[in-house]
Amino acid sequence: MDKKNTLIGVALMAAAIAFLIYGNSRTPPPSTLPPVTTTAPAPGTTAPGAPAAPSLTAPAAPAAATSTFAALVSDDAEAEVTTLRNGFVEVRLSDFGGAVREVAFRQYPAVQNEPAPFVFNALRADPILAFADFPGLDRRTRYELVSSSATEAVYRLVLEDRIEVTRRYSIQPAGATVREGDDPYEIRHETSFRNLTDQTIALPRAALSLGTAAPFSALDYGQYLNVGFFDGEDFRFNERSELQGGGFLAGLGFGDPNPKPQIEQQGSVLWATVKNQFFASILHLDQPGSGIVTRRVELPPFPGTTTPNIGVAGTVRVDLKALAPQATETFGGDLYVGPKEYKRLASLPNQQDRVMQFDRYFFNRILLSGYVGPFLLTLMHSAHDFVPSWGWAIVLMTLFLKIITLPFTLAASRAAKRMQKLQPQLQAVREKHQDNPQKLNQATMEIFKENKVNPLGGCLPILITIPLFVGFFAMLQSASELRFASFLWAHDLSAPDTVARIFGLPLNIMPLLMGATMIVQMRLTPTPTTDNLQVKMMQFMPIIFTLFCYNFSCALALYSTVNGLFTIIQQLLVNKFSKDDPAPTAAPAAAGGNPWKPAKRANKK
Repeated sequence: MDKKNTLIGVALMAAAIAFLIYGNSRTPPPSTLPPVTTTAPAPGTTAPGAPAAPSLTAPAAPAAATSTFAALVSDDAEAEVTTLRNGFVEVRLSDFGGAVREVAFRQYPAVQNEPAPFVFNALRADPILAFADFPGLDRRTRYELVSSSATEAVYRLVLEDRIEVTRRYSIQPAGATVREGDDPYEIRHETSFRNLTDQTIALPRAALSLGTAAPFSALDYGQYLNVGFFDGEDFRFNERSELQGGGFLAGLGFGDPNPKPQIEQQGSVLWATVKNQFFASILHLDQPGSGIVTRRVELPPFPGTTTPNIGVAGTVRVDLKALAPQATETFGGDLYVGPKEYKRLASLPNQQDRVMQFDRYFFNRILLSGYVGPFLLTLMHSAHDFVPSWGWAIVLMTLFLKIITLPFTLAASRAAKRMQKLQPQLQAVREKHQDNPQKLNQATMEIFKENKVNPLGGCLPILITIPLFVGFFAMLQSASELRFASFLWAHDLSAPDTVARIFGLPLNIMPLLMGATMIVQMRLTPTPTTDNLQVKMMQFMPIIFTLFCYNFSCALALYSTVNGLFTIIQQLLVNKFSKDDPAPTAAPAAAGGNPWKPAKRANKK
């Protein structure tokens, strides 16, 4: 039996090590398709002052693309860029398309310890809010800049001498008082169509670009890139992997092995988003849209690599009203382009904070991560108000959680000690009734009842810590506050704390400390079982768990390590100061009775 258990443990360790090596060497799959060349805006667009455009009924010229990739575009050499600026964003508008070319985040650097800000939509299939599939009003059409200031810009275009199109963009000025529901990362957008004729003009359905989300580096595997929307009841997100095709299940005959050029979904759209791990573009429409389109975009490989760099782009469809003679119709919305900060997003209407995706997976929903994640993030922010470091904020937050759960942990420790003392009785019962499971179960329950022991009492702390751990992991997937936050030897709490590489494998210190605390904690905690297989599994669990979490973010390992240290101190105090109950002694019993049941005293005269 010992040899069998040892083989099981070795197999589990080998699987965990294989998982570690696979996770470290994993890169996006190479593309078998021809590369997509960068395309410039089509020539023949009108110049400022004479913005006549092609007919509304003329088909839009398609961008150069393969059947699976949207085209990556570059800026026209003649494009004029207008910049709107406050203390948080720098919005760069282009007169080609009259749209948002890109947005720079002034408080978030692109590279750690470098002054250059991170730029959203720097590599793009379209400018944000540019019209797509709209004859004469796409990103190749040049608008006239009517007016501009530090916080507002207005573009104008006359289409076919029949329709005047006006596009207006504005942001909050620096130092302005932020009203409820507003945010300095928001861009207010309005587009007006004015009929210059005496006839009714029907407008085609418009599609507005949401922007393009790209991986941060060659180590970013794109698992956080997606396009999503809210229809008023449900939240739907299309992952980049859904466009790739293939995968393990496709090899077994399940699913489509071929890449998809796009995913189109119909339905009401209150807001739609394109996002990466830490930043998002969210368009909240004044009037609901009618659907979204998700596309793959092939981007240039990162320097020093030949692996294709795949991003995602999205558009939201908007049904435009027909223009009565000499009438004007306006549609608009609030465009948030900024970090995924929960407190900031929670103040926006219609639950835009759901872009954080705390309950992204099924197990997240089962373990209530949609509630635990925001609670932990709010608690971490509260701790950060007292200490300037996000690392120490995690330490304070963990201490606070340990204090809250202390009564449950103490009760579980006492229950584990009492269960350990009952093991001789339970072992004797198992040997006596090994051929009769019904009597074995009945006698076991009698022992628990007579000694007032709950066999599930030791599981309560685990049931509490698992949702906290999973909720913290879900929180870290989107918390932009921890990006580039240093602590001790870790340079970035949102990434593994790799200090060196040995034979190509990373040396991460914090997960090793986490595993060490788990081993010490296990040695200090009474073992409520004598089953050899269960004991072996518990001995291997710290090693497997360490390898499983080895390449996760340093903040998760820090949380688990601090939690383990506090638990060790707590268990030492429990073992030292708790009073031991006297061990039960065996007594003769009648045939068929419980040999561990205390005998009744005879009444003395």
